[in-house]
Amino acid sequence: MDLLKSILDFILHLDVHLIAMIEDYGLWIYAILFLIIFVETGLVIMPLLPGDSLLFAAGTFCAGFKNEAGESAHLNIWIVLGLLIVAAILGDGLNYFFGKKIGLKVLKWKIRGRQLVKQKYIDQTHAFYEKHGPKTIIIARFVPIVRTFAPFVAGIGEMSYAKFLKFNIIGGVSWVLGLTLMGYFFGNLSFVQENFEIVIFGIIGLSILPMIIEIIRAKRKARKG
Repeated sequence: MDLLKSILDFILHLDVHLIAMIEDYGLWIYAILFLIIFVETGLVIMPLLPGDSLLFAAGTFCAGFKNEAGESAHLNIWIVLGLLIVAAILGDGLNYFFGKKIGLKVLKWKIRGRQLVKQKYIDQTHAFYEKHGPKTIIIARFVPIVRTFAPFVAGIGEMSYAKFLKFNIIGGVSWVLGLTLMGYFFGNLSFVQENFEIVIFGIIGLSILPMIIEIIRAKRKARKG
């Protein structure tokens, strides 16, 4: 519970925490940002770490951020983009292999002679990712929590690695460039800097909107069915 509160506080006060971290850790801040993105995308047990909001905030600091107290800090845009793109791609790759090497074996465990998950469901997952995997891997990048599970499930579904890698790279580059550059170009606007928490809430809301819409659609189809 305390960990959840700490993560929530970190997300909602990214500006405060990033300024403090840059002052305290200097160049090590780049390694910390790399680690957060890598873990958020690479470990299926860590879906609540900030992704979208952190990329936007990092972009804002690359443009030069100053809070209400007059404190400011700066990050290098090229280092941030390069490192975080690599972190996003490597994270998804690790998650994929966890799903393929560990997740698939766990699903095939037998309890009292019965497989934990029926083979037909595993086969259906495989078929789904072979058909819809590319767009799923890319779109999932922009949806919190889903992006942490998508590569893991792709591994369980035994999506071909060559295909996964291609769209992992496309999705990772698009995600990091899109949100970081959005922060870089719009983060220094006075409205954004004066209402940073509201903006972060807005980013989180827009990120989960597709998931909410999809849930509503699924419920409507179920009712009609």
